[in-house]
Amino acid sequence: MAQDYYQILGVERGASADEIKKAYRKLAIKYHPDKNPGNKEAEEKFKEVSAAYETLSDPDKKRQYDQFGHDAYTSRGGAGGGAADFRHAQDIFSQFFGGGGGGFSFEDLFGGGGHGRSYNGPVDGNDLRYDLEISFEDAMYGADKKITLPQMVDCPDCSGSGCEPGTGKKTCSTCGGTGQQTISQGFFSVRQPCRTCGGTGQIIEKPCRKCRGRGQVRVEKSFQLHIQPGVDTGSRLRVPGKGEAGQRGGQPGDLYVFITVRPNEIFQRNGNDLMCEVPIPFTAAVLGGVVEVPTITGKAKMRVPAGTQSGTVLRLKGKGVPSLRGGARGDLHIRVVVETPVALSKEQLETLTKFSDSLTDKNQPRQKSYAERARQFMREDQAQS
Repeated sequence: MAQDYYQILGVERGASADEIKKAYRKLAIKYHPDKNPGNKEAEEKFKEVSAAYETLSDPDKKRQYDQFGHDAYTSRGGAGGGAADFRHAQDIFSQFFGGGGGGFSFEDLFGGGGHGRSYNGPVDGNDLRYDLEISFEDAMYGADKKITLPQMVDCPDCSGSGCEPGTGKKTCSTCGGTGQQTISQGFFSVRQPCRTCGGTGQIIEKPCRKCRGRGQVRVEKSFQLHIQPGVDTGSRLRVPGKGEAGQRGGQPGDLYVFITVRPNEIFQRNGNDLMCEVPIPFTAAVLGGVVEVPTITGKAKMRVPAGTQSGTVLRLKGKGVPSLRGGARGDLHIRVVVETPVALSKEQLETLTKFSDSLTDKNQPRQKSYAERARQFMREDQAQS
C-alpha cells in the first residue's frame, strides 16, 4: 500500500497549513535533485513530498483526501509517472519557493535552463461524495435509485472558456504567454506565476456573464444508480466520470456513493449470513416436525428435530445474503424459541398435569445434570465454611 501523505511529510493528520508548509520546505530542499545529483532514491522522495504537499496544501483536495483515504483518492492516477512526475514536482517546488514564499528555486540558483511553464493546461475535475440510505430489502434484492446532487459543469454559454460568446482570450502582455514572470531579488532572478494572468498566459477580454469568467457553473444533476444485491452499510460504490467536470479539457472526477442500510425487524446480518428468531410450539419442540420460517426469498419449510431445546440454532444453507462478488449465497441461521403455552383451559391443565407427573429423570436429563452440579457446589461450599 502506498505511504500516507501525512506520513510522507512527517506531520500529524490535524497539522496546520503552516506546519505542512514548513515540513515540505525542509524535505523539498533535502531531496531536491540538484542537491542529490544522480541519486534516484532522492529523486523519488522529492516527487513523493511534492505530491503530498500539492494535495495537503489545497483545502479542497485535503478535504477529499481525508474523506476518501489515500487509495481511493489516488486511484485515478497522477501525472503519468516518470519524467512527467518529475516535471510536475519541479513546478510545485518553483511555485513554492518562487511565487509563494519570496525565496529561490534551485533551478535559478544553480543556473538551470528551463523555458517556463504555462498554467493553462488541463485540470481534472474534483471527486464527489454522496451518502445514500437504503432499505434492507434494497440491499438484499438490488434496486435502481435516482441520485440528484449539485456539481460544477462547463458553462453552457461559453463552453467552459470563460469568455463572453463572440469574444476570446489574448496573450498576456506581462509574461508573453509563458505564465511566468521573472523578478530580480538581489543577485538572484526568481521566476513565479504571472500576477497579471494568474499563470495561465492568457487574459480574458470579456468575461462570460453567466459564469463570470470561471468557465464553470453549479447545477443540479440527476442520474440512475444501480444498487447490486448484497451491499451493506459501509459499502462504497465508485461511479466513474460522475464527479465535477474537468477544466480546459481535463477528465471529470468520480462520484463515490457511501451506503447505509436501515435495520430490519426480522433479520440481523453478519457478513453474508443472516440471523433471525422464530418461535415454535411446545409440541413441535417435543415431538419434532416441520415449521414455516421466513427467508429473504419467501417462506420456507424447516425440519425441527424431536427434543429441540429453546435457543437451538438451526441452519438453512444458501438462504442468506447474495454475494457481491458472484460467489455462493450466505446461510440463514434460525434461533428457535420454544413458546410456553398460556391461558390453558381446565381440561388442558389436567392433561398437562398428568403428563408432568409421568416424567422421569430420563425425560429431563439437563435438569438432572444441573441438580447434581448444584448439590456438588453446595457440599464444597459447606466444607469450606
